[in-house]
Amino acid sequence: MNALFRMKSIIIKELRQLSRDRITFAMVIMIPLIQLLLFGYAINTDIRNIPIAIVDQSNSASGRLIIEAVKVTQVVTVSKKYRSVTEAEQAIQQGLVRAVLILPSNLTQRIAQHEILGQWIVDGSDSIISAAILQLQNMPLSGINAIPSAQQKTFEVTLLFNPTRRSPVNIIPGLLGVILTMTMIMFTSAAIVRERENGNLELLITTPIRPIELMIGKIIPYIFIGLIQVGIILSLGYFIFSIPINGDLSQVLFAALLFIAASLTLGLVISTLAVTQLQAMQMTIFILLPSILLSGFIFPYEGMPIAAQWISEALPATHFMRIIRGVILRGADLLDLWRDSLWLLIFTLSGLIVASARFKKNLD
Repeated sequence: MNALFRMKSIIIKELRQLSRDRITFAMVIMIPLIQLLLFGYAINTDIRNIPIAIVDQSNSASGRLIIEAVKVTQVVTVSKKYRSVTEAEQAIQQGLVRAVLILPSNLTQRIAQHEILGQWIVDGSDSIISAAILQLQNMPLSGINAIPSAQQKTFEVTLLFNPTRRSPVNIIPGLLGVILTMTMIMFTSAAIVRERENGNLELLITTPIRPIELMIGKIIPYIFIGLIQVGIILSLGYFIFSIPINGDLSQVLFAALLFIAASLTLGLVISTLAVTQLQAMQMTIFILLPSILLSGFIFPYEGMPIAAQWISEALPATHFMRIIRGVILRGADLLDLWRDSLWLLIFTLSGLIVASARFKKNLD
């Protein structure tokens, strides 16, 4: 009986301690809830509404019927129209669209002679997107006396940037974002907490250093660590997996710096919220899971429901995935991807301000 009484006391103590630890208690509830919602609702490999452009050089009624037939599939949505193929290819490079449907000027003649009607130019860097477009290669066109049943293809398909559809070409640049997210946030999420637990916070209180100076000083050493990781990943990707680096290396470096800074400041904000290093680790996991699943690393952004896309837009990893794949695979520059670059810069500055405001040079 005495043993049961002692164990009962320990159980009651642990439950009370858990109830007072609000962050840990919230993680117990939120982590399985978030996983359930992400895997059951937000993750969708049945891709719909892929943004495409149209280059209709025929300006014919048949061309308009073909475009409407493509829209009806709901696999794609027409977001742009261009006069020339060059403009359309630039839009793919800049990430404005994922594919272009080109209808030639002799479309009517092709229909009469039962030839291939047009061409898809697809951003092949994402194998899931390219697979969805390839499904339209043999699509039937009711109402158009175009192609007999013996003909195999309705459209020709050209895959840019990854014509062989190798998965590592898409995965390795994205993996750079995942690894940096995990390590950079983890490094700084416990920065302030660790000072408190080690008793060093008193030393910081007695110094004239300002909060913003402390925050910047905390992240600068880890920026160099992040750049080392970038060099390792890109080197291994190039020499082992033959991942092409089509963009300028200076653009890659600057993009990495933007994302590393954004991730480190996010970690600092977590560090000002957490009371213990365990809590900081739990909150890091809470951020890491959506960053992997909703950033476009594994599942295309276009396949997510609208609510999941809103959450995705709030994550630094989402914007970095677009930038790094655009620069490395499509040869784009940061001016082409200025929206995502600007977002990372604003996020970094905002994170520094929030972390500085939350940090108090006292023991409370």
